[in-house]
Amino acid sequence: MLDDGDDIHPLFHGAPATTEFRKLRKRIIRNVREAVDQYGMITRPKAGGDTPRWLVCLSGGKDSYTLLAALYELKWRGLLPVDLLACNLDQGQPGFPATVLPAFLEKMGVPHRIEYQDTYSVVIDKIPQGRTFCALCSRLRRGHLYRIAREEGCDAIVLGHHRDDILETFFMNLFHGGRLATMPPKLLNEEGDVLVLRPLAHVAEEDCDRFSRAMNYPIIPCDLCGSQDGLQRQQVKAILDGWEKNSPGRRQVMFRALMNARPSHLLDPKLFDFRNLSPD
Repeated sequence: MLDDGDDIHPLFHGAPATTEFRKLRKRIIRNVREAVDQYGMITRPKAGGDTPRWLVCLSGGKDSYTLLAALYELKWRGLLPVDLLACNLDQGQPGFPATVLPAFLEKMGVPHRIEYQDTYSVVIDKIPQGRTFCALCSRLRRGHLYRIAREEGCDAIVLGHHRDDILETFFMNLFHGGRLATMPPKLLNEEGDVLVLRPLAHVAEEDCDRFSRAMNYPIIPCDLCGSQDGLQRQQVKAILDGWEKNSPGRRQVMFRALMNARPSHLLDPKLFDFRNLSPD
């Protein structure tokens, strides 16, 4: 893809011309393409030959901007044969700058849908003081996104969770949930009609941050959960930061371990038939 004149999607206009940024951008695109291919995210066309359609969920944070840009670059190159519909769910948080994303998406020529649902009031009403909002907030948001995907004829909702989110979730489940599990890169909902995809699964959070800042995208912080102290995820993130500082590259090693599970060397009899294992 050329970066001169009109041979570039508007999402990349004004991209830094430095070698460092070009390497960053190339790495992100390569990681996204690897995840899309490795996990079979592009499904077969529906009956009738319709092109698969993805609902790309945007919060206005660094990760969702990076996700949108990466998907559009792959589509621009002819490597992502899907239709993309950007979607922002305005959850009614006080002070949320509701005009930022619509203005940005219109300027970039990105097809989009803005949905207003006051889940903020529900979360504040239902969650006792001192408890974290994330679980209920996420569940309410996901329900609306499934509905919107069905209304728009989308095969999948696409989320901006990156490598570090996946690692943090693994350790949260390990430390607090008593299970080995994390966010999968591809998931089918309980009804069996909508996929949940995470194309940034191989992308480091640091790369998302550097990319979105270099592109000067209008970042919108999450004032709901971001205002809470002592979250389990924050604690796990601090642990991983410490490990990474003492041993650079540790996060990537741990992430590779999630792709190299050996049931015979764990303790789950539902995954490996220990009972019938014998010299015979």
